[in-house]
Amino acid sequence: MNDKTAPGKTALVVGAQGVIGRNLIEHLAALPDWNVVGLSRRGAADAGRVRHISVDLLDAADTRAKLAALAGVTHVFYAAYQDRPTWAELVAPNVAMLVNVLDAIEPVATRLEHVSLMQGYKVYGAHLGPFKTPAREDDPPHLPPEFNVDQQQHLEARQRGKRWTWSALRPSVVGGFALGNPMNLAVSIAVYASMSKELAVPLRFPGKPGAYDKLLEMTDAGLLARATVWAATDPRCANQAFNINNGDLFRWNDLWPKIARWFDIDAAPPLPMPLATVMADKEPLWNAMVDKYALATTPYRDVSSWGFADFVFSWDYDLFADGSKARRFGFHEFVDTEAMFFGIFDTLRKRRVIP
Repeated sequence: MNDKTAPGKTALVVGAQGVIGRNLIEHLAALPDWNVVGLSRRGAADAGRVRHISVDLLDAADTRAKLAALAGVTHVFYAAYQDRPTWAELVAPNVAMLVNVLDAIEPVATRLEHVSLMQGYKVYGAHLGPFKTPAREDDPPHLPPEFNVDQQQHLEARQRGKRWTWSALRPSVVGGFALGNPMNLAVSIAVYASMSKELAVPLRFPGKPGAYDKLLEMTDAGLLARATVWAATDPRCANQAFNINNGDLFRWNDLWPKIARWFDIDAAPPLPMPLATVMADKEPLWNAMVDKYALATTPYRDVSSWGFADFVFSWDYDLFADGSKARRFGFHEFVDTEAMFFGIFDTLRKRRVIP
């Protein structure tokens, strides 16, 4: 693919190997007028109109060198993330990666139309404790540090006087199929349930007391991909932020027994037990299950997002946002959250990730 002469639009998907990036690339590849370039540290095999570039986004020189030939890029979809132990430590690397990408692509991509930024409910302080719900895009900010806010502020300042526009997408917890991702709740639940069944113990909700009864929502990765492309290509969405969620609410006390039934095991009353602790010794069990059930050879580290699952299961307060702004601007899709979970479990089983 020659970026200078490629027809249609060219998407640069930054963070191509995460659950968000993978689903976005899959959606773009199914559309007739997009060429796609995926950026990630690991890289991947090229396929059709999709090619991949391995790059260290924290290395400004490597980023400039790897992106120097991408003159045809029209849309940047930024969904990269670097994890760190504390909220404050997240700021520097995650802002630096965004800056490095834009510093590299702006001088060469003369047809650049839009930069899409993936955020989340951390903008509203959802990770800190009980916050105002439903959260709205125009809610007042909270005290820093928060890298999502710093990224948007950089984007807004950088865009002034430019021809390109920006959008910010704010999903809830994202559900989709992707392995080796540090924030994949559905895979964690599936592996936890599969191990519980293997050990002949009932499935217990392991979160904080009180979290079992609170209102939550999710964002399907496919829905998010479609909303992201919509916001990046509809002129009405220029320089706007949007909450993107499935459109329904749930409580674990209703959904958890249904998950247990899907895995054909009993549910038992909740019992607080950090999965990062109780699953730390389970790699031999996982490897034995892979052999016993002839599963795909998936390293335990690629299916064990235990810290993130503990984080989600610790929310002993309501966590949801108002998604009506996207609908007012023209995006009307929705997804049933129960069906989303069961669809992901089906995919994991069909791909022989779980028995």
